[in-house]
Amino acid sequence: MKKILLTLAVLCITQVQAQDTIRIKHTSYTTVYSKSLHYPVLVEWWETKAKSQCKHQLARKDNFQPDPQLPNDTNLKKDYIGSGADRGHMCPARVNLCLGPQVQDQCFYFSNMAAQYHSLNAGDWKSLETFTFDSSIKLDSIYVRAGCVGSAKKIGTTTVPTKCWKVIYIKKTHQLKGYIFDNNTSKPDGFENNEVPVDAVEKLTGFKFDQYGTKNSK
Repeated sequence: MKKILLTLAVLCITQVQAQDTIRIKHTSYTTVYSKSLHYPVLVEWWETKAKSQCKHQLARKDNFQPDPQLPNDTNLKKDYIGSGADRGHMCPARVNLCLGPQVQDQCFYFSNMAAQYHSLNAGDWKSLETFTFDSSIKLDSIYVRAGCVGSAKKIGTTTVPTKCWKVIYIKKTHQLKGYIFDNNTSKPDGFENNEVPVDAVEKLTGFKFDQYGTKNSK
């Protein structure tokens, strides 16, 4: 009887998790968005030389808006007003400025955003974005996965995550690298100091990473 109850409990938890997250595919990235936390637990995309380098790059336009594929759960503009939190991109705006206005707009959907403290968003998170961007031009194709975990507090209906993470695969050198960042007000110490074994990110997130794919290991 106990075994049956335990099995039913596990099945219920798995079903709740499956109902909470939704996978949404856009032109330049795919997001797995938590409807209860109001942030993405996983966003994945390719950064390439063709995407990152062009003659007619668009000017950045901060057009933050709900995701039309999930409008009610991503209508979060009011949550950020006066909150002190940045609207932190998972898939960066910079790698979407060569692909046309529609793709740039998609990058600013709240399904691609998490509430980050400015010290992280403008610090080590941005430094790693710059490293990946520059590497995509020098070494071409880089597969990036990023997301957030945990609950520090709420701003409106949006949960501020405790940690943000990235896993990058540099195709030319066959390097798979993992990074975990504390989402708080601490001073940046260099993104290299936040590098961890990929299995540490797997343990934190419940995802299994290889060179070209991501699976839920829970």
